[in-house]
Amino acid sequence: MTTVALLANLTTSEHRGRWELMQQLAPEGIETRLINPELSRGELIEALQGVEAIIPWLARVPVDLAQECKDLKLVQLLTAGFDIVDVGGLQDVGVKVANNGGSNAISVSEHAMSLMLSVYRRLMDSWENTRDGKWRSGIDQLPFRSEINGKTVGIIGFGNIGRQVARRLQGWDVELLYHDIVELMPGRDAELGAVATPLDDLLTRSDIVTAHVPLNRSTRGMFGAREFGLMKKTTVFINTCRGPVHNEAALIEALRNGEIAGAGLDVLEVEPTDPDNPLLSMENVVVTPHWAGGTSEGNERALRFAMSNFQRLAEGRKLLSIVKPETD
Repeated sequence: MTTVALLANLTTSEHRGRWELMQQLAPEGIETRLINPELSRGELIEALQGVEAIIPWLARVPVDLAQECKDLKLVQLLTAGFDIVDVGGLQDVGVKVANNGGSNAISVSEHAMSLMLSVYRRLMDSWENTRDGKWRSGIDQLPFRSEINGKTVGIIGFGNIGRQVARRLQGWDVELLYHDIVELMPGRDAELGAVATPLDDLLTRSDIVTAHVPLNRSTRGMFGAREFGLMKKTTVFINTCRGPVHNEAALIEALRNGEIAGAGLDVLEVEPTDPDNPLLSMENVVVTPHWAGGTSEGNERALRFAMSNFQRLAEGRKLLSIVKPETD
């Protein structure tokens, strides 16, 4: 019997549903355990004894805690991002980390599309105006209401999510550019109608720039004053990956100065953000609370993948989607 734990505080119906689904999906030979991450350190260590794999949800697994859990072999994430864990430190104490890159790709790509449309068509402004009983009074004078049709979309990061964005844009009559440090298998980009493009060239040509990269040393602050300065004044910047990928002060300045036309953000540098964050009051910005991947379908795919990895662990087979530590 292999024991796996969901390290989570079930504060919402979605969280409770995730735990119930995890129990339902657990294959024979996999025992599930629910552990509250708010337990004291001693209680956590005791609760985790005998646990071979952990799914942390809105929780962390520090290296010093993992070191006390002698049976622990795997930290299985339900997200593509893995910046909440010390991959190298966990590996040093014999614990592998696996992410879940493909499970939320459709959800996040659809959300990225929603942000593009929301900014381009001023959907939030028009909804607030209508809800407030003003109908079209005043909103016809709002600037920047345009079509995506005929535009150039630059996708930065062409992994699972970036490629799903390209798929979502099929039929929109856009030119697709992409940039990724990993070279694709020949023909993969062509089947999606996207053209590999140097980063600076992509930034200068694109009407929409959408970011889909992991957060690590090379991508932290990837979009700063220089990058926003390369973009056209009509460009919309979309970020659904991680907030620190963009320099928030530089983004605010670029928006204020008209260096770019707008932004759609599901992530911010600090979350939850300060209610006085200027981005929240800008007419040309739409912000959502880091929930692009949280669909019921995406949650189920993530848990099914986790269970398949747990079964591999129980059977001594090769684990999937193992994250490698960064190298200098």
